[in-house]
Amino acid sequence: MNNPSNLKYAASHEWIKTEADGTVTIGITHHAQELLGDMVFVESPAVGRKLKAGEECAVVESVKAASDVYAPIAGEVVAVNSELDNAPEKINADPYGAWMFRLKPDNAADVNGLLDAAAYQAAVDSEAH
Repeated sequence: MNNPSNLKYAASHEWIKTEADGTVTIGITHHAQELLGDMVFVESPAVGRKLKAGEECAVVESVKAASDVYAPIAGEVVAVNSELDNAPEKINADPYGAWMFRLKPDNAADVNGLLDAAAYQAAVDSEAH
């Protein structure tokens, strides 16, 4: 499984990338999209919404199921990927390129408490057994 080492991960299957401007970009992992199957709908959080770490903030729906997406850290939504409104399948094609939303973190250091690629892979492997 391909979990880029430059990203951080949440046990709830979100990936997090810290941007040069201090915001963080968030999407769902390859593992999550693989479990869900073909995406048919994405509901993003509203720009300006304040999120708490672990709060349900978005929904992805596939032909199999709907799944909540959680905020890995606290912050304010500053952007959403509107391309996914009309092309949710981009998540299946490129889960690490098809970001869902960006946050301005309340505390940028919170990202350090998330999983690295190896720890995330270990968590995924332990779920499978």
